[in-house]
Amino acid sequence: MSLDLVLGSLDDSAESGEPRQLRLYRQLKAAILDGRLTPGVRLPATRQLAADYRMARNCVLFAYQLLLAEGFVEADRGGTRVTTLPLGKTASTPGSPASGSALLSRRARELPALIRGESLLPFAPGVPDLNAFPWSAWARCLQKAWGEVSARQLAYAEPGGEPELRRAVASFLSARRGVACAPEQVFIVAGGQMALDACARLLADSGDTVWLENPCYPAARNTMLAAGLKTVDVPVDRDGMAPATTLWKEAPPRLLYVTPSHQYPLGSVLSLERRLAFLHGLQQSGGWLIEDDYDSDFNHAQPGARPLPAIQGLRPEAPVIYVGTFSKLLYPGLRIAYMVVPRWAVADLGDAVRSLYRGGQAVEQRALARFLESGQLMRHLRRMGPIYRERQQALRNALHAHFGADCPILGGQAGLHLVLRLPDSLPDSAMTEAARENGIAVRPLSIYHAGRTGTNGLLLGYGIAESQRIPELVRRLRLAADGLAASR
Repeated sequence: MSLDLVLGSLDDSAESGEPRQLRLYRQLKAAILDGRLTPGVRLPATRQLAADYRMARNCVLFAYQLLLAEGFVEADRGGTRVTTLPLGKTASTPGSPASGSALLSRRARELPALIRGESLLPFAPGVPDLNAFPWSAWARCLQKAWGEVSARQLAYAEPGGEPELRRAVASFLSARRGVACAPEQVFIVAGGQMALDACARLLADSGDTVWLENPCYPAARNTMLAAGLKTVDVPVDRDGMAPATTLWKEAPPRLLYVTPSHQYPLGSVLSLERRLAFLHGLQQSGGWLIEDDYDSDFNHAQPGARPLPAIQGLRPEAPVIYVGTFSKLLYPGLRIAYMVVPRWAVADLGDAVRSLYRGGQAVEQRALARFLESGQLMRHLRRMGPIYRERQQALRNALHAHFGADCPILGGQAGLHLVLRLPDSLPDSAMTEAARENGIAVRPLSIYHAGRTGTNGLLLGYGIAESQRIPELVRRLRLAADGLAASR
């Protein structure tokens, strides 16, 4: 029997680089699954198949034995034949849906897509200067941590994170952000997104209400939607989230998500009056406040001053989950973040986090603890603060020069981005595409608004844009705007 119509190339020179015996096994298995080799069909004798395809007989024996072990064929005195597969594994199984989205849940299908493929282009928001990171000092910390590695560090990480890192983070937050916490209140997680996911799943039930800033960090909105929560979009003004006084009675929140130190994306700072009002309102409603302190480490409004203290430090026993990350301080790919929980919630919330997530990166966590304790992180912060302030000023100057002295620019008290308001004649989504064609990764402000309708503008990150390049980059952005205007 010839299998020419069933088998593809078994030549060792095939692009896959796969051994011939594995390729033979895979192609026979595929032919059985899709019905080209039907139940009862006998396969050629191993010697014959080896001769037909000029391969060693051991290769054929290897493939047949794998198929036999997995139940795709059976052997008898007459040779090897295809078995009858259980229902659901044969060619009668319906094919894949025309659209992969049909496989997703309704909640997943409704999630707004995020922009991809922009992270290293100039003006990409949220990206620090990776070239300025002290890689040699970090490498020494990693090398030291790997030198101390044991079997425990190669298994799952300690529940809640490595003790050394929990202590170092607690000390850092106390000195830098006014967060009142002990090491056992710090939970190390794999990125800020996991922290938000834990809050959405462990502190609220499907159908519960969450207040979100509008505009809001899109990934936070997606996380809440994926957890089945009912979102209430609260407008933002110059003092941060501004709920109507009646909203506490009309839609009391189970969760209230804010970015108080540097609202994302508009850059406003939540006033003390509203911070205290939120704590009071949640005490009455029995809800939780999620304080996302994603971008407060660089204080541009008062150089040299400490960032505004965290809400968590106002009332340490309040129902506040303080979330932070090292993505902006170190590098995004590190994927190490933390949650600070109230002392009275440590046991219950700790058990819930451990039951849902598994910890990892124990070696990197130990290296980061040493990086913090050695003072390397603080030295890096002190060095980068003036650099980022210079870049922000260069960006402001260039925007005024090319878009007019009175062009509205939002934010800038902290963080690594500014917002440029645009006239209605320049839709921000179209501007984003025009800028990308010129090698610039601005982001449309409209995608941060609920329903993707709202203020028209662009987010411009200056973390990876060197000061001397900024005027030329903004000139190219102006050319993109002019070209868009001419085409409309």
